[in-house]
Amino acid sequence: MHSIDLLIFLIYMIAMLGVGYFFMRKNTGQEDYYVGGRSIGSLHIGLSVVATDVGGGFSIGLGGLGFAMGLSGSWMLFTGLLGAWLAAVILIPRVKSDPAFAKFFTFPQIVGYLYNSTTARVAALICFLGYLGFTSSQLLAGAKLASGTFEALDLQTALLIMGAIAVVYTVMGGLKAVIYTDTIQWIILMLGLMFIGIPMSFHYVGGWQGIQSTLPAEFFSFSNLTWQDLFNWGITIIPIWFVGMTLYQRIFAARDVKTAKRAWFIAGLFEWPIMALMGVSLGLLSRVAVEQGALEGFTTAMDPEMGLPVLLSQILPAGILGLMMSAYFSAVLSTADSCLMAASGNLTTDLLGKYLKGKSHRLEMRVSQLLTLLIGIVAIVIAWQMTEVLSLMLYSYAFMVSGLLVPVVAGLFFKKDNSKAAVSAMIIGGGLTATLTFLEVGLPFGLDANLFGLTASLFTYISIYKIDQIFIPSNK
Repeated sequence: MHSIDLLIFLIYMIAMLGVGYFFMRKNTGQEDYYVGGRSIGSLHIGLSVVATDVGGGFSIGLGGLGFAMGLSGSWMLFTGLLGAWLAAVILIPRVKSDPAFAKFFTFPQIVGYLYNSTTARVAALICFLGYLGFTSSQLLAGAKLASGTFEALDLQTALLIMGAIAVVYTVMGGLKAVIYTDTIQWIILMLGLMFIGIPMSFHYVGGWQGIQSTLPAEFFSFSNLTWQDLFNWGITIIPIWFVGMTLYQRIFAARDVKTAKRAWFIAGLFEWPIMALMGVSLGLLSRVAVEQGALEGFTTAMDPEMGLPVLLSQILPAGILGLMMSAYFSAVLSTADSCLMAASGNLTTDLLGKYLKGKSHRLEMRVSQLLTLLIGIVAIVIAWQMTEVLSLMLYSYAFMVSGLLVPVVAGLFFKKDNSKAAVSAMIIGGGLTATLTFLEVGLPFGLDANLFGLTASLFTYISIYKIDQIFIPSNK
């Protein structure tokens, strides 16, 4: 990489740290740090939502899908559009218009209101572990980008650098820094992909004629996937819009119901078709370049998620490469910071909150910052052990969905308030998914572990609820 690219990249990173420092000076307490003062507009929130959900992990993951299966990989983010719009219509009016939730900072606080404090702590633990894994996946995505772009930089060193930058500015600035930098980062990424990455990659592989003569027809089809692929994506990604801590933080941060709903509709459109098609198209173009022998030292047998950064590093001229890499690192940081804030909120507010009651706002914020730092360090250590971004993200999603969806839907929409049923469903659902995933158990018909976890969670909740209805009149 040319020195001018490195300079551009360093200036960008320093600017992100500057934003964190600016908001560190303005934040006055947890109200600012975790929910942005509850006064943020729909455009900022909408762009922040899609930047958080798609971000670097899905950007790199989509590139890997485009490399492996072509345009059909875009259907993964179609499930994101469905989830966003369903949440806008069903979830947001229920949560944002209820005065009981007006002062909450986190998703487990809602669970605690619906059930009891024990249920809230179990939910907080599931959220914390899920977002810890998700943060790790984003840091790994950034490290892959960096190591694939900077020839002298190995994956571990890149991970330390990316992790340090993401953690430090998130620690300093809180949710306001996260949301406002997300807006900037997402705009940078979109412009970078539309006007630099895709056009130059398209030209590099010989235009449409070069693409069509290199790849088989199935790469240009939207049906080059199995029903299991679409089903597994749907059952994992759609429900996360109803249990995702990062999403509840933004619902709380919105001015009102109308603002939040508009933000979710904006986010859905940006997920699919806009970002979905751009991401897989770049992955497809990297596959064309590999098949043509144009990427030095890279073959189809290597990690497909590395194809995109290697392609960009070889085709972009000095100066432009620095801009494009800054765009992609923007996407990585936009998700890593949000997930880190979610994990920190769970730990500080839900698991350790009773120890901070009665303390000054300044002390609350300093403790929040310290815990955010410690969580960030643990996330870096986890990422150090992993190799595939998309799998780590989907595992984290699946664990949270199978543990949290059934009790939340039952409590919010069906007014079922059996805490014993909720806790049991959380533990059994999330535990089964985690066990099947960790042991790499082969499941029938190629279905995802999340389906079995969700089924177990639903069966557990209904069984205990019915039993208690028979023997105990009320069990709240």
